[in-house]
This record gives sequence, structure tokens and C-alpha cells, in this order.
Amino acid sequence: MLGFVATPAGAEVNDAALMSARPAKLLSEYGLFSDAAHQAPAEGVLPYDLVTPLFTDYAHKYRFVYVPKGQKASYDDREVMAFPVGTTLVKTFAYPADFREPGKNVRIIETRLLIHQEKGWNAWAYVWDEALQDGVLKVAGKTLPVSWVDLGGETRQTSYVVPNKNQCKGCHTFNKEFTPIGPKARNLNKTYPYASGAANQLAHWVEAGILEGAPTPERAPKVPAMDDESADLDARARAYLDINCAHCHRLEGPASTSGLFLTWDENNKTTWGYKKRPVAAGRGSGGLDYDIMPGKPEQSILIHRLQSTDPGVMMPEVGRTTVHEEGINLLKEWINSIE
Repeated sequence: MLGFVATPAGAEVNDAALMSARPAKLLSEYGLFSDAAHQAPAEGVLPYDLVTPLFTDYAHKYRFVYVPKGQKASYDDREVMAFPVGTTLVKTFAYPADFREPGKNVRIIETRLLIHQEKGWNAWAYVWDEALQDGVLKVAGKTLPVSWVDLGGETRQTSYVVPNKNQCKGCHTFNKEFTPIGPKARNLNKTYPYASGAANQLAHWVEAGILEGAPTPERAPKVPAMDDESADLDARARAYLDINCAHCHRLEGPASTSGLFLTWDENNKTTWGYKKRPVAAGRGSGGLDYDIMPGKPEQSILIHRLQSTDPGVMMPEVGRTTVHEEGINLLKEWINSIE
């Protein structure tokens, strides 16, 4: 993670710019950062993280939330917090040159904003210049070559895709309305290393005055991290599918017609894929019969689609150009354990 620096006096968020129907051409116009190159937030902008993040071509992500002064989000035990108008969710995507030294030579690629305006949520993507001076609005999206050295010391590269406006809407839809995905209680219920000291995120949001109605962290839902081998395998796999797939694959999502619902609390085995036949068999099924074939990941459509990079087969349809090897290994182990 990039090292946060102190917020200089007078660094303030530009609420008027955030509420404007016309997006700013430059990210800096919003005043969300005191030092954007180091991802140091402005006063009132809080960094946060998710227990298990959505996979995006191994990009490192820096997340922030801004709730206007005097306003508070309302706690929700199951869905995304009910954020007030004026709330802005910030997510920056970046690649350290060497993942073994994540704080050095970091190339910031883009910063996405989700802004809760009077007419609902709006999304804008800003692509950074090479000097890391500012982010420039890219409504139509963009493709950028990126490379990095992974944790094993091998050089990796891909064509990173900045989504266009319609692609953002394709995933961020709940009951036909544009909405955030990640900031649910179960994903936020973890310790974060704030500059003032480590603290549970839900408790810190309450203390900071941006969240009301939350129980103590011990009473709030929580999912395990995908790489926490001390946690239950089924829970880890279901949590991974929840954050990576369930924003579409749920009754209220764009993929509702598939009948495959992958939310964390889905308890119908057939609905979450157990010996479930696809609604529309086609090239995406790979000639396989079931979404999840117990004990046989190689015969499971879920694995076939997640390990494909063919645009006509792969899932998710957007957000990645590479295969998440660690995620696939987790899901294979999980399916092997199912009887």
C-alpha cells in the first residue's frame, strides 16, 4: 500500500463539483486527495478495504469513502449501506512494478468515482497521466498495457481495460437501479491500519460520524478472507463468489434469468449451482452439464467460465482479461470437497 501523508490544512472536498450533472474533466477538481500521487485523502475522506476484494487483473486497489459533513449512512445488515446524497466512493487501480515491494514504483492506472447525486448514483472513470499529476475523464473507456513482477518473481503483463459508462452500469445494477457493490457490512467487518492506529472499519465509521445504526463488530456479519486457510473452506469459496459474481447472479441482478444465485446467504443448493443445469446451454457451457458437478471441478461450468479468457465464454464478462489463479484453485478445492 502507498504510504499516506498528512492532510494539509485547507484541503477540502469540492461538494459542488461532486453534485454537478456534468463531470469534471480532471480528478483534482473534486478535491478528494491532499496528495493524489500518494493516494493521501483530503480531510473527511476515509480509506477502507474489503475482506476479499473483487478481482481485477491483479490490480492493487485503494478505496476511500466520503460522506458530506453532517450526513450519515444508515447501517444495513445484508446489502450495501444506505449512503446519503453527496456520498462518493473512490477506487484507485494501480500496479507496483514488483508485487514483492508493493509500496515502491507504483503506477496508478485509473480512479473510479461512484457519486450519489440527487437522481441516483453516477459513475466516472479517470485515467492517470504518466507523471501521476492528475486523472483525466474517460467516458468511452480505454485499454492500457500494464506489466508487473508477481509474488513469485515472474514478469506478467496484460491489456488493462478501463470500462466505459455502459459497462459500469452492466455490473452495478440492483433492482434495475445503479448501485455500489462492495461496501456491505460483511465485507467491511475487518481491521484497517488507519494513520491514527488499527481499528475495526465498522466501529471507525461510527466513531467518525459517517455511519449510524451499526451493531458492535462482534454482532455484525463477516465473511472470511479467501486466503485465510484457518477459515472454513465452504465459507471462503462462497464469500469469493459473493463479491466476484453475485452482483449479477442474484434475483435482483442482471443475470437473474440464469437462475444461478451466488449471494453469500443463498441456501438453496441447486440455486447456487449444485447439479444445476444451465438455463441456456451454449458455447459458454463448454459442453458440460452442470454449473457445479460435486467432486469434479473439471466437469463444472463455473470453473470452465472463470478460467476462460474467451469474451464469449468468460465470467465475469468485464473487469478482467487474465485468470485469477488463486481464486480458481480455491473454487476447485471447494468443489472437490462437495459430495
